[in-house]
Order: sequence, then C-alpha cells, then structure tokens
Amino acid sequence: MASRLILRIQERQARLTSSEKKIAQVLLQNQNLVETHTATELASIAGVSKATTARFFRNLGYADFEEVRLQAREERNRREPYAQLESTPEPIGLGRTISDHLELELRNITRTFEEMRADLMPELASLLANAPRVWFLGFGDEHGMAAMGASMFSRLRHGVSQLQGTGLSWANELSTAGPRDVLVLLTFEPRPKLLRSLLAHARTTRMRIVTVTDHGFQPQAERFSDIVLPCHAASYGVLATHATMLSVLRLMAVAYMGQNPESVSQRIATLAAIDEELDLFD
Repeated sequence: MASRLILRIQERQARLTSSEKKIAQVLLQNQNLVETHTATELASIAGVSKATTARFFRNLGYADFEEVRLQAREERNRREPYAQLESTPEPIGLGRTISDHLELELRNITRTFEEMRADLMPELASLLANAPRVWFLGFGDEHGMAAMGASMFSRLRHGVSQLQGTGLSWANELSTAGPRDVLVLLTFEPRPKLLRSLLAHARTTRMRIVTVTDHGFQPQAERFSDIVLPCHAASYGVLATHATMLSVLRLMAVAYMGQNPESVSQRIATLAAIDEELDLFD
C-alpha cells in the first residue's frame, strides 16, 4: 500500500533538505507511523527537531501533522476488497451517467495507488535504467496500451520497442532480446495461450519482467515477474477499463524521469533537434 503521503514524498524527494530526507526515509520504511505516533515521536525516531518535522509536512502541502493523520485514517477506512465487477442491485445497463463513470474510475485509480508499495517505483526505475532494451507487450485491448507505453518511454530513453509478432514473426523480434532487457507485460483477461510460451522464453533469455495486471492474475504473475503492479479495474461488466493501467504507465515514466533527469533531458533534446532538422512541425 502506498498512501497519498508516500506519493507526495516520492514526487518531492529531490527538493527535500538532508534533515527532511531523514523523516522521509522513516515514513517510506513504515508509513503506518503517522497513525500510531505523534509528530514529536516521529521527530525523535528520525533524529531531527520537531520544527523540522513540521516544516517537512508543510513542504509536502499539508497544513499540519493532524491533516496527515486524518488523511491516513480516511484512506484506511476506504479500503475494500478488490472486485472485478461492480455489483449493483439493479440490472446492468449499457449506458451509465457521467457521475457513475467518474466515481468508478476514480475509485479504481485511488485504490490502486493507495495499495501500491512505496518502494516499487524507485526499484522499477533502476531496473529500466539498467536495461539494454525495454520491450512492451500486450494482447487484445492491451496491445494499444503497449503501443502507448512504448511511445511514452521511447521519448525518455533509447532502445524501446513493442513486441508484437507482426506477421507471426515472434522469433525475429525475440532473437534481438537478451539478458537484463526488461519486458513490460500489460495484461487483462482474456489471455492468449501464446503468452505462456513467450514468458517461458523471456525467463530463459534472462529478461526481467514487469507485469501490470488485474488483481485476479497477480498471484500467477508473481511467479514469473520481477515486479508486479496490480490494478483495480472494476467495471460494470460490459467493457473493461484501462484508465488505471494508463495511469500506472505514466507513473512509471515519471519515476524513470525523476531518477534519470540528465539522460532524459539529453534524449528529449536529441529528439527535438531531429524534429527540427526534419521540419516535421509548424
């Protein structure tokens, strides 16, 4: 689980002072301390002053420590078991109001990020930074998500491709994959039989696997993945929702940018120079 507090710390970590980073490290290791300890006790654990602790929370956008504690309690009380289908007492209709749609999408996204482990994004960013190549794979509707992910990350680093087996040429594409390459698998049901063979080959090739999936597939994904990012994707049972998956992809990109600012800036500048040379845009 990762609360909004943890997400704020990760977003602002580069701008924290050395003393504030001590508090941040304590909370990243055990975010539940905000519910069980006072601000004074947190300061003592981190080895900083109470004034530094107060300034730390203000810099994160909170009025005071009590606001942080109330937010943590609200998040805990709101957490519910995962559901693939949203249950309703009335028959499911093909049309839903805008407010119904918005409420369900926000609930999926909120639950996903509140439950995400705080240490996963830095770990994932390092995995992607050290990979010779990054591959995105998705089937069905997730094929489009894989294309989106490949497009997004190709603007941030070199060596990004979508694994798609065009013309059934899986062997041609897989032959260029190697050890320490990262395969980002985006998968919701239904999953093709081919996926099992592709994953077996990826593990044989010693590729690292990052899986973005639904909670129902999480236990199975953990058996072959280095990192699993489970998404809440409850729907009204007619069409699957990919809003959470897309948001997770963007968070992955933001985490990568935050850990590799210089190389990303160089990549963006290089692409901009080529675009200018080709005179592609007005």
